[in-house]
Amino acid sequence: MKKKDIGEADRLFTFFTRDFGKLELLARAERKITSKLRSGLELFYFSEVEFIQGKAYKTLTDAILIERFAGLRKSLKSVAIASQIAEISDSLLKGQEPDERIWNLFYEIFRKLNDIRLKAETRSFVYHYFLWNFLALLGYQLDFYRCASCQKKLIPEKIYFSFKKGGLICGKCSQEKKLENPISLNAIKLIRILLKKNLSSLPRIKAEKQDLESLKEISNYYFSEILRETQ
Repeated sequence: MKKKDIGEADRLFTFFTRDFGKLELLARAERKITSKLRSGLELFYFSEVEFIQGKAYKTLTDAILIERFAGLRKSLKSVAIASQIAEISDSLLKGQEPDERIWNLFYEIFRKLNDIRLKAETRSFVYHYFLWNFLALLGYQLDFYRCASCQKKLIPEKIYFSFKKGGLICGKCSQEKKLENPISLNAIKLIRILLKKNLSSLPRIKAEKQDLESLKEISNYYFSEILRETQ
């Protein structure tokens, strides 16, 4: 997820692991050219690591590279998305709690970003696919088919998004509550597709620019509200 220089030659890495969840591991002398750990430690690497419990930190004793994701590194767009994913994950994952579903989501996403054939628009959908499914796994799943206020099935009309009310609000209820976050009908359809967890379908999605902007706006709003609530 991230790395931080410690002292003259040490480096502190934040990992998400299959068996232990989020971990901070200290790589002693990793910044030295002679370090045996360097080949398996870099941002967005998939590595097998071994560690022991130290006095202040868990200390890395070995790191074996399994997948470098070289294709991901050839795309500035993919690197930017991977960085966003790392930042979001680090901000919301608290403590050492293993979750194989989240680990599988990470692995699935990074394998997809590693595909050099992906178009820029599809890479953006990969990011939103991660965000909405990650938030759902953390317990922030929303109902994109019914009004969060009156519980009636949503119909094609002006619909609003409300974090405080817990989801989408129909036209009638929105008038009563004077909401300010409209979401386009096509953006709602996009999120429904993303939450079906079919990553292979993303290259086939077609969307207008305004719908992509609506998706981006609502995604950023929802994440920022969750982040504010959890700080």
